[in-house]
Formats: sequence, C-alpha cells, structure tokens
Amino acid sequence: MPSDTLVDQYGPRDSMEYDIVIVGGGPAGLSAAIRFKQLAADSGTEIGVCVLEKGSEIGAHILSGAVMDPRALTELFPDWKERGAPLTVEVTEDRFLFLSEKGAVATPNWALPGNFKNHGNYVISLGNVTRWLGQQAEALGVEIFPGFPAAEILYNDDGSVKGVATANMGVSKDGEPLENFQLGMELHAKYTLFAEGCRGHLGRQLISKFKLDANADPQAYGIGIKELWEVDPAKHKPGLVVHTAGWPLKSDTYGGSFLYHMDSNQVVVGFVVGLGYTNPYLSPFEEFQRYKTHPSIRAFLEGGKRVSYGARAITAGGLLSLPKLVFPGGALLGDEAGFLNASRIKGSHAAIKTGMLAAEAAFDAVRTGRRADELSAYPDEFMQSWLYRELYRARNFKQWMAKGLYLGTLMVGLEQKVMRGNVPWTLHHKHADHEMLKPASQCEPIAYPKPDGKLTFDRLSSVFISNTNHGENQPSHLTLRDASVPVNVNLRIYAGPESRFCPAGVYEFVKNDDGSDRLVINAQNCVHCKTCDIKDPTQNIVWVPPEGGGGPNYPNL
Repeated sequence: MPSDTLVDQYGPRDSMEYDIVIVGGGPAGLSAAIRFKQLAADSGTEIGVCVLEKGSEIGAHILSGAVMDPRALTELFPDWKERGAPLTVEVTEDRFLFLSEKGAVATPNWALPGNFKNHGNYVISLGNVTRWLGQQAEALGVEIFPGFPAAEILYNDDGSVKGVATANMGVSKDGEPLENFQLGMELHAKYTLFAEGCRGHLGRQLISKFKLDANADPQAYGIGIKELWEVDPAKHKPGLVVHTAGWPLKSDTYGGSFLYHMDSNQVVVGFVVGLGYTNPYLSPFEEFQRYKTHPSIRAFLEGGKRVSYGARAITAGGLLSLPKLVFPGGALLGDEAGFLNASRIKGSHAAIKTGMLAAEAAFDAVRTGRRADELSAYPDEFMQSWLYRELYRARNFKQWMAKGLYLGTLMVGLEQKVMRGNVPWTLHHKHADHEMLKPASQCEPIAYPKPDGKLTFDRLSSVFISNTNHGENQPSHLTLRDASVPVNVNLRIYAGPESRFCPAGVYEFVKNDDGSDRLVINAQNCVHCKTCDIKDPTQNIVWVPPEGGGGPNYPNL
C-alpha cells in the first residue's frame, strides 16, 4: 500500500508550525539552528526552530576524515574552547606521500601548497563535534527530533515550499500498516532549510523541480571509506596528518588517502575514490583494503585493532558545481549543495559557515514579516565571504585531477603553490559520474587479494562494526525505477558494477534455479553512503529514507 494511500486512509496528518524547519542534524543544519537562536536572543525576538535528523541520535550518521579548520566555528562560538568543544588534538605535522606499490616519495614541506598545510587545524571526530553542536543548540532552545527522517516536501498553492512531512512508521515490506503503525507528521515553516548532506534525497528533488543546477557544472562525487583503529602506543603520534596519492589506484583514476592520529592511541585511516572512474571492475572498498598493505601504511596499523568502519559519499565538484542555493521557501546548506573544498579535503568549516549565512538571511526575513520567498541575501552574502574566495581559488582542482595524477599534480601545484589560486583560466567539468563507466568488454578485470582478517577485511565484517541496523520487516529504502535494468543492462553491459561500488555488500547477483540471474538487495546492510544513487550507470537506483533511526550508528567517526 503506497504511502499516499496510507495518508488517505489514516489522515489527515497532524501538523506543527515553526518559523524555521531544518532538515538534517549535521554541522550545517545545527549551525543554522544555533545562529537563529543567537540572533533571536540578541534582538529579544521569539523564533521557533526545529531540526529533523534521520539518525537514531545526533551524530549517528556523521562520517568524515576529519581535520577541521576552526575558522567558522570560531565565528559561531568565539569561546568554543571554554565551552568544551571536542577539538583537542592540534595538527603537529603534515606528510604527503606519492605511493608506488612498494615505495613512497615524500613531498618536502616547503613544496606543499597551502591547501595541504594544516597548521592551526585540529584532528577531530566530526561525529563528536556534531554531538557537541547538538547540545549547544538544545541549550539555546532548538527542538531536535532524531529518528524522524523527512520523507516528503510540502508545497504551498503558489509552488513555494511549505515544509516537510516525516516518514510513516510501522509499515511492512509490502506497504501494509503494522500494529505499531504511525502516520507521519507535517512540519510547516516560513522557511525550510535543507542540510541532508551529500546527495540528499529531498535536495535532489528540489534541484530538479526548481532547476537549481541549470547554470552549474555537473556535480562530481567521491566515496570516502574510513576505519578507526587503536594502535600500538609506540607508533602513535597525536596530531600527525598523512595524505597519499598514487598506488593502489592507476594514475588515470582520481583518489587518495588520509591517515590522522587522534588522541587515546587512536588513528583514523581512510581512502577516497572519485566516482568518475571508468572501469566497472574497480571496487573502492577493495582498493582501500589493498592500500593498507603498503609498507608506509601498514607500519602504523600492524599490531593494532580495528574499532569501527563506515563509508559516505562526498561532493567534490567545488564552486563551479554549486547549484542555485535558494528557491521560494527555502535554501540548500553545506554538502547538500556541494560546499566541500576537495583541494583541502575539508567541508565542515564550509558547512558551518553556510548554515550561519542562511540563518542570518532567513532571520531577517522572518523578523520583517516575510515568508516563503527567495532568501537572496544568502547567496549574496556567500559571494562576499571568505568561503567564496577560498572555493574560487580552488575552482579548478577536481577538473585538473580528473586529467590524471601526474598532469593534475603539476597543474594544482602551479595554481595553488606558485600562483596562489590567482589564475586567469577556469576549467569546466562536463560529465556526470554515472556517465563515465565503460562497458566491461573494454576493461580489464581487477584481481583483489583475499582479506587476512588482521589488516584487511571483508564487507560484512566491516558493516558489523558500523553498528548498522534496519528493521527486518520495513520496506526497502533502495528502490528501482525498473526491476529489469540491473540484469538486462548493468550486468550484461557493465558486469554488475553495483556489486563492487557498494562498500556494504548491499547488491548481490545470484543465479535462479533455471540459471538466469537476478539482483538481491540486502538493504539491511546499507550504511547510507549514497554511492549507488550516484554511480548507477542508468540512474535506476533511487535511495529513499528508511524508517527513522535506521542505518549506521557511528561512535567516534
């Protein structure tokens, strides 16, 4: 029974009115909520702010490297140190290595461009920083509802955004209401801000409906896969930041790694693969496992213990791929729009800054009696901000790196180190990532080694330590526009790439009794990385929100 039928049968849905509704309890959404309340307190104004978060708690779905530039946080809370923000490990050393299969060449620090220098930045758990931001928001009076995914955009009669509706709860696999069925709730607002993160389900709909990307380059994405390790104290160097490029990826495939030393003898290690890769046999998960066997990396991890695992897609297109940020009744914030600076491998500072800018624009609108129009002050203020200047200097990064490791490194070095981003040329990205796969017949299969269970692992054991959980009897949140496409197109032409680009073992091709093939979707394994929604060559897979609270529960990522 479709969701709209349930609404017809059990409705109308209850509704709540707010001045501002924010979809997504990450750094962007929480910073916007905090800024609203700060402005309201400063002006003696009452303003109702609500944050919806699909994870079981604030921070549960947050995954990032992460080395954080505290600039935006300092603007939001100048006294963040006194407030106990979990930024305690300052970067002490930068290393950048170019890897071959057995060797490594270190780039001298004097030769590193500014985007790879992290003096004054902090090695953090972004999940913990987000939890702290949630506490600050609640202390200011923000209403936060974790475990309630926004599933539907609501519109006014004039086509402007009215708010959102949360997902129905207690629905069976076949769409029938169960004993614990609960109809979703409508949240109406003067303005609704969307901060779902990379490839947000509702953000994607808004970009399409309002043609927000009409004047932008196609967005480029990467998948980031990350593990948290407890290492031998003798090998631990708090504040050490290591980045690599090169092996195990071929020089024509964009990607690289990070290895950051936190406190408490913990190290985060991760690998990013650009989703514009062309060989359907490539597996980002397997490339990450192979990377850890390099002598320069395994030296840190051997004798240690893997504690947690996760994966998340990131936006990498930069300034030229940003859509229009506003539409009647709302705005896009943070990685929902694509504000990550891929050249710095940083996005949390951009998320916080855009949350603040959008909040300031919307607050002025609410205070002057406006509602559901376009918040033009938000993109105007962004254009005047330090964030715009930062992204403008790095506007060509992904475009150069897409041309190969060697040419890309040379040109990024020229632009960022020699010319400090002041270049007279602008390169444009022309193809979406899902368009880039070549037919399997034109590519060489890749033989990946079996995991050893000590340094390298399989997908299922990895998903287990991500604390991922979905109700067994809920509808699959991984939907297909056409159920015949996976076998008739993806398997036949591209050798079933979904079985490799998914880092959680969700997609599996199996044989029927008659020898024919079918796709099995193990939706319970999904870590909400959104890679399938991005990389599927026919755009047949559509990720939709599962029942509230489902997905990973990352403890310290």
